[in-house]
Amino acid sequence: MIFELNAGDIKSIINLVVSWAMLSAGHYKIFEKCGIRSIWAFVPFVREYKTSLCAYREKDGRYFTVFRALGVALGYIPYLFLEEDSQAAIIFAIITLAALLASVIYSIRIHIGLCEIFHRRKLWVLGFLIFEGVSSIIWGFVKSFQPEKKAYTAEDTQGARVTGVKVDSTQDGLTVNIQERTAIDFFKKKVLLKDIHCIIPKGHMVLLLGGSGAGKTTFVNAVTGYEKADASVLMDGRDIYAEYDKMKYDVGFVPQQDLMRTNDTVFTTLSDAASLRLPSSVQYAERKRRIQEVLDEFGLSAIKWSLVEKLSGGQRKRLSISMEFISDPTLFILDEPDSGLDGVVARSLFEKLRAIADSGKIVMVITHTPDRVIDLFDDVIVLAKDGSRTGRMAYYGTVEDARAFFGKESMEEILLAVNQKEEGGDGRADEFIEKYAEQLLSGTEGKAG
Repeated sequence: MIFELNAGDIKSIINLVVSWAMLSAGHYKIFEKCGIRSIWAFVPFVREYKTSLCAYREKDGRYFTVFRALGVALGYIPYLFLEEDSQAAIIFAIITLAALLASVIYSIRIHIGLCEIFHRRKLWVLGFLIFEGVSSIIWGFVKSFQPEKKAYTAEDTQGARVTGVKVDSTQDGLTVNIQERTAIDFFKKKVLLKDIHCIIPKGHMVLLLGGSGAGKTTFVNAVTGYEKADASVLMDGRDIYAEYDKMKYDVGFVPQQDLMRTNDTVFTTLSDAASLRLPSSVQYAERKRRIQEVLDEFGLSAIKWSLVEKLSGGQRKRLSISMEFISDPTLFILDEPDSGLDGVVARSLFEKLRAIADSGKIVMVITHTPDRVIDLFDDVIVLAKDGSRTGRMAYYGTVEDARAFFGKESMEEILLAVNQKEEGGDGRADEFIEKYAEQLLSGTEGKAG
């Protein structure tokens, strides 16, 4: 197919190329001044997001990018798939207009922030809206236009040092060596976890302690193999990642929310769980026997024909736990198992978990109220965000040694010590991460006794 271009088409293309070149060249120099990789100036959408970093308006940059991309994408749909002047085309046009209008609002917010960082009058915002290319060239190439500070990135803030130490694997427990767990977050690599190493023996009940964003869920997902990290995770010397299809039955995870149908009976719920959690090679008779064992173990036999919706909070939580325990896992991880339970019921539940650990299992628990049951735990893992906002291990060892290590009497006081100041904490995470790293390097920590 041959496309014929008239003089007007050629002029429009030239104008677009010139506009893109001016915009890219201007932002190339702006990014240099702000300490951002200049190459991003040539990439639409990413360029605008990086500009928001210069302006310290990262959140506005996210919204701008989403709305502008949405507006551009939706704008093509009527031309490609819908009849002109149809009702659907009109609806898409309205949505597109709304998305583009939202992107303009966030663009204004970003450029207001840019004016503040560069100490320029906010009238420049109008210049960027009408003559964006020219304004970009002026801001980029005129030497008097300088930001008061460089753009903040996580890489600019160095966290606590990395030990580079790996713990030796054990044939009788869980060995964790996580180098790092990363994710791509709006055009940039974000390190979620780094330098976490520990050995957890069988028969131990471990508290996983950490503030919001410290990486508890990410750590659990990495250990269970649900989300693989740059790591080695071994159970009794067997690689969970390499043998995931087989090893997944040996790892149980109970989420905070109860995942069950309220109009099913307890027995049906557990039977369905057995179908999912037990290997297909398990015969019906063995499966039925295992269901009855679990019903007896968790005190559910007397109510096995009751509907889930009729259960108390404690009974429902025991059923939720039994659904994962049906596969008799060696590693058993629970997220907030005491959520919504009163003190007496919660204590009874944790005593059951203690009994499971005493039977030779590894039980790992996340709870926001650890001090009321801390006497039932052997060890504690403390995760904290370092200066670069990366989840790090601030401590692993016995509960009693944790008190001495942090100089605190309660787990809640320990959590307060490592939480960031903007979260109401003491902001001492890097101090304790460094202290624990020294002990790990000297060989005195990393394996609980």
